[in-house]
Amino acid sequence: MLWAGFLFGLLGSFHCVGMCGAIALALPGGVDKTTSPLRYAGGRLLYNLGRVTTYATLGGGAGLVGQGLRLAGVQQGLSIASGVLILLLVAVPERYPNRLAGLLGLDRPLAWVKNTLGRLFQQPTLPALYATGVLNGLLPCGLVYLALAGALSAPGVAGAAAYMACFGLGTLPLMFGLSLSGRLVPLVWRTRMRQAVPYAASVLAVVFIVRGLGLGIPYLSPQLSPPTTKTTATQPATVHYCH
Repeated sequence: MLWAGFLFGLLGSFHCVGMCGAIALALPGGVDKTTSPLRYAGGRLLYNLGRVTTYATLGGGAGLVGQGLRLAGVQQGLSIASGVLILLLVAVPERYPNRLAGLLGLDRPLAWVKNTLGRLFQQPTLPALYATGVLNGLLPCGLVYLALAGALSAPGVAGAAAYMACFGLGTLPLMFGLSLSGRLVPLVWRTRMRQAVPYAASVLAVVFIVRGLGLGIPYLSPQLSPPTTKTTATQPATVHYCH
């Protein structure tokens, strides 16, 4: 399902342009007499790779949760639950992620992230740009929450981390291009693609639900084999007693 993460990130990158485009355009270290174009582009690439790093790390955390649920015997229902969770998140307005963070008691950590981002913007160095991307990935974002809901049903911790890394790589082309040029995508197209994100997320949710149903469709919804019981080879089926 790594391809699903990449495609969702690719389509969702238009949402990223609307929500985080201002940060990408305001990154320090512009081209001047002391900065080469190669260093300028490299810094913007490091910023985006920092976001991918955070997404992959969050995916690993989601994978731990999913692994625990699978050990509890809900493997087949986990994919269905992921799809239902994505549909529920689609129905939540964009203004609610910040409120959710407040309800979870994350106000102080988020304040630290924002304050640190402000300090990093005063340091036009390559490590600072990478750290800016890492912290930017921690800001509340409904699109990231949608991707994490899908990562819950990924196979194992490494699979969930890879799923979220592919999601981040999907957002990279447009966000990297935006950081190089603010006129990459006209406003009208950014608006239209942002409006298409809920529909893309809904399609992804349906894919997860169908996958969990085990309908016997190759690759999409394979039939899950029933669990087998282990028998001891040395134990005879019938024991006869002599009197």
